Amino acid sequence: MILNIRAFALTCGLYWGIALFLATWWLIVFYGASSEPTIIGKFYPGYSITPLGSVLGLIWGSLDGLIGGAIFAWLYNLITTKLTSQR
Repeated sequence: MILNIRAFALTCGLYWGIALFLATWWLIVFYGASSEPTIIGKFYPGYSITPLGSVLGLIWGSLDGLIGGAIFAWLYNLITTKLTSQR
């Protein structure tokens, strides 16, 4: 089975971006907004547990998930092709 790299990358990007957006709003609702540095903020510049930070997290998370998903699908296809051609 070969993965469609574009579809997989888009799915990963949407999933990670929306998950980070919703997780940020979950924290805002239950614990309040905070501009204190976070671990995720060290990877995604501008991210914080604020409404603006949730939008930046959505953008950064979507981009990160898109790239990570594309690499994963490409590598999966490469390994699957190599293993099936050896039979």
